[in-house]
Amino acid sequence: MVRAVLGWARMVERRVAERRKATKKTKPVAPGGAARELVVLTGMSGSGKLSALKAFEDLGYYSVDNLPLELLPRFADLVQKSAEITHAALVIDVREGSRLDRFPAILKQVRKDLPTRVVYLEASEDAIVRRFSETRRPHPLGRGETVISQIRAERKRLDPVKNVADILIDTTKFTVHDLRAHINAQFQRGGSGEKNLTISVTSFGFKNGVPTDADVVFDVRFLPNPHFVPEFRKLTGKHPKVAKYVRQFPQTQEFLDKAADMLTFLLPHYITEGKSYLTVAIGCTGGQHRSVMIAEELKKRLSEAGYRVKAAHRDMPR
Repeated sequence: MVRAVLGWARMVERRVAERRKATKKTKPVAPGGAARELVVLTGMSGSGKLSALKAFEDLGYYSVDNLPLELLPRFADLVQKSAEITHAALVIDVREGSRLDRFPAILKQVRKDLPTRVVYLEASEDAIVRRFSETRRPHPLGRGETVISQIRAERKRLDPVKNVADILIDTTKFTVHDLRAHINAQFQRGGSGEKNLTISVTSFGFKNGVPTDADVVFDVRFLPNPHFVPEFRKLTGKHPKVAKYVRQFPQTQEFLDKAADMLTFLLPHYITEGKSYLTVAIGCTGGQHRSVMIAEELKKRLSEAGYRVKAAHRDMPR
């Protein structure tokens, strides 16, 4: 094991040296200016960690997959001292085995010297089973048990890691492109000023559960439901007729005014606390009509207030 760790250390240092040599002529612009950051990607097998790592690499993060946990402090030190690398992302997951129990303590040690965020990716059991079936890859825990039993064992083993995560991303409904867009929205740097905050306004259906990465949740099931109007049943909240129907009720306008006022009050305080992203979740019963319309309207109002905002519709029929 000692030889393996030392081998990894040499490899990481060699990759840093290679990066330095390759960038002598054209020094890359580091995301976010001079501020340094380490992102630890972790979570369930089959949840999209490698796709997320590629998204970070495209954002300019120095990326490493499956770094041995013992090397995390040494890797963080390299990032802290490197002239070229200011942002890095790495994957640590169940392949570490029982050593994962030490992750919270090692993370606490690393955070003393380098700003570090932990991003935990997960997905529903059905989604993970389907993905393993499609790729025909074995589960990292081995071939001796069923995939479902391995998934459940993995969730239990990852509990200490999930408990210290800063960001939880549920990729059940995500395509690879959705995941990339989500990563970009939360981690892409650029610009400055007091409104340097990325906001994701996400509609969803309560029947499918509340998004795990939601920071603020609004329930709009008190609004009249377009589902019970036959001509609207197959449409969505993005359709002008449905939007007009939901917008016509006095409680809709009052809610939008109060929600927008509350968010514009909260956002500067989130920024003061160092938050660079915020997920506002809007829920109705099925995530097709009311929540979609409200999410689009809040996106419009917050954009007009000068914030970077994107709308996503988790459960809206495509």
